[in-house]
Amino acid sequence: MTSPPSAFKPNILVAPLDWGLGHATRCIPVVRELIKQGANILIAAEGPVGFLLRQEFPDQNFVPLKGYGVRYSRHRWTLPFALALQIPKILSAIQYENQRLKILVKEHQIHGIISDNRYGLYHPEVPAVFITHQLTIKTGWGSAADRTLRSLNYRFIHRFDECWVPDFEKSPGLAGELSHPPTVPNIPLHYIGPLSRFQSTQEQGENVLILLSGPEPQRTLLENLLLQQTQQLNQPVTLVRGLPGNTPSLPNQTHLTAYNHLDATMLEQEINRAALVVARCGYSTVMDMARMRKKTILIPTPGQTEQEYLSRHLMQSRYAFTVPQNKFNLKAALNLANNFQYEPWPETDSGLRAAITAFLDRVITSTSLT
Repeated sequence: MTSPPSAFKPNILVAPLDWGLGHATRCIPVVRELIKQGANILIAAEGPVGFLLRQEFPDQNFVPLKGYGVRYSRHRWTLPFALALQIPKILSAIQYENQRLKILVKEHQIHGIISDNRYGLYHPEVPAVFITHQLTIKTGWGSAADRTLRSLNYRFIHRFDECWVPDFEKSPGLAGELSHPPTVPNIPLHYIGPLSRFQSTQEQGENVLILLSGPEPQRTLLENLLLQQTQQLNQPVTLVRGLPGNTPSLPNQTHLTAYNHLDATMLEQEINRAALVVARCGYSTVMDMARMRKKTILIPTPGQTEQEYLSRHLMQSRYAFTVPQNKFNLKAALNLANNFQYEPWPETDSGLRAAITAFLDRVITSTSLT
């Protein structure tokens, strides 16, 4: 094949994991930068993740791609076992998406792949990037188990051509040991800085903003708890339920305004209006709060070892006030947070533009050689 013309626009497949909405939201700045740099975009997603991304990018092309369909348990102590029981389903999904990718590459002439935590989206002939902040995956069973799982994690990551970590290169960053392990993958590794779809701001509002997200049934369990506790407050509360799509709405109450979902522009406005944000301790939420420089109360999902580790790390760093769900009382947490000595979030820098420029150069070079 001859070299592509100078006006050549590579076709890039972007595919986020469906494990909550965070992987999709942090792909939004990735897609924006790809478009800015002249790439054609194909987004692989369906369900709530697909709905969210279609709302943000109505002019882009989409293809369905089944998710991993992971569900959490109702109780903290049973979650590791519930996840372990779903390992065969997850491995089957990885195998399926790898076979599906081969079809998509042929049908859509894909020149490059960006996979956010989808382990099966690698290809022997197409440059592929794996995005993750979890180089170390916390098992909750000690350092030996963590090392074993990290080794397995790297076996999958090594199938890709490079790995992008959305955190600061200098340890401990926002994610601590998760993104700064003692050993790193042996493929090119790039710390691209925290990813957020929002713009930095220091506006300060008056109301409390509650952001819900994550797999069921824990999302609903926390929602029900917070709905009961908001009735004890005398200040305005806004609830964003994290339910894109056709979901029945909650009726508004005296001090509560509820939305099933807000697009990025409207959500950014709500965050600006908030004096404090209450949310899960998901990493994408952490990156958003760092970008918006907001005081937060973070509630880790019970039994979700990544979030439980992040909550401890962020509390020790004093970037966020964190409370476990089984001890959570909204009124008491707000009083404690008002007296908490928050450290300012670190200034967020980004290496995303440079990483995408280098990736597209590699894609174009690879295409010219085939």
